[in-house]
Amino acid sequence: MIDINEADFRRLDLNLLLVFSALLRERSVTKAAGRLFLGQPAMSAALARLRAFAGDELFLRSANGMEPTARALELAEALKPVMEGLSDALFATGGFDPLVSERSFALGVFDIGEITLAPLLLGAMATESPSVRLALRPVDRNDALAQLDSGAIDLAIIDMDAHAGWVRTQPLYQERFACVFDPKLVKAKAPISLDAFLAHPHLLTSFSRGFTGFVDEALAQQGLARRVTMTTTRFATLPFVLRSFAGIAALPATAAYEFASKLGLTVSPLPVEIPPVDLFLTWHARHDNDAGHRWFRDLVERKAIEMTRAVPPAAPLRRYRQKQFKK
Repeated sequence: MIDINEADFRRLDLNLLLVFSALLRERSVTKAAGRLFLGQPAMSAALARLRAFAGDELFLRSANGMEPTARALELAEALKPVMEGLSDALFATGGFDPLVSERSFALGVFDIGEITLAPLLLGAMATESPSVRLALRPVDRNDALAQLDSGAIDLAIIDMDAHAGWVRTQPLYQERFACVFDPKLVKAKAPISLDAFLAHPHLLTSFSRGFTGFVDEALAQQGLARRVTMTTTRFATLPFVLRSFAGIAALPATAAYEFASKLGLTVSPLPVEIPPVDLFLTWHARHDNDAGHRWFRDLVERKAIEMTRAVPPAAPLRRYRQKQFKK
């Protein structure tokens, strides 16, 4: 049973919700009118009725167009799942044929995923879904859920198992880490010794924009430290810098082997114990019964697993002679 008071809705023309949605999207009465195939006078009249019902101006003119008020933003947050659910319930076809679909999917992924996973996805899509389009979006654990909730992305690959009520997660794979260097500049062989590892400067990917990471934490447990010369928020930057810099970088193993094969770098197991990172497919619950989204999730899962098969099994960590380096 639907638990509402139908009498409340008699005071509201539900078409005004479409007016509200169009104004939120376009921030312009003229553009919103065009979106709804209305004349501008009719759109202005509908906005006046909407303001009267809400008891708020809802949209105010500014240099950037019609800016929503605090009340409008509050209503938008509350109405978003209702409108999306209603759209899915009334207009979803219930089926999805990838061979003929022209749908677009947005995948939130780390920058290295764009390099390692995207070619596999596009290769499969060329035969399975030739008219489906793929949008890759930058994402990290700090903004992934917000992007999923807003609809900016359809699916994310992130390193956390989220537990919000509307979030769905599925284990994808475990990412190991390895180090890479240019053998013409760093005179070391794989597997690199701890002494050699510590003797060279390092490049670091840090989403917190600091100069320490999980490798430094592992070294600190042994009373050791490395010298980090440069930090960036992007993994993909480091291999290109290493071609002209006598340093070492730790990368996810899937990316390390990809870059090594393309750029002539050497890959070596890290000479310190670093636990693998669990990666998860993550999406909004509103897509649970979306046949197209289920197809896309399956495609990403299949190709991610295929990607990991290109990484050799982890070599046993040898016990190297360790010199004491001052922090």
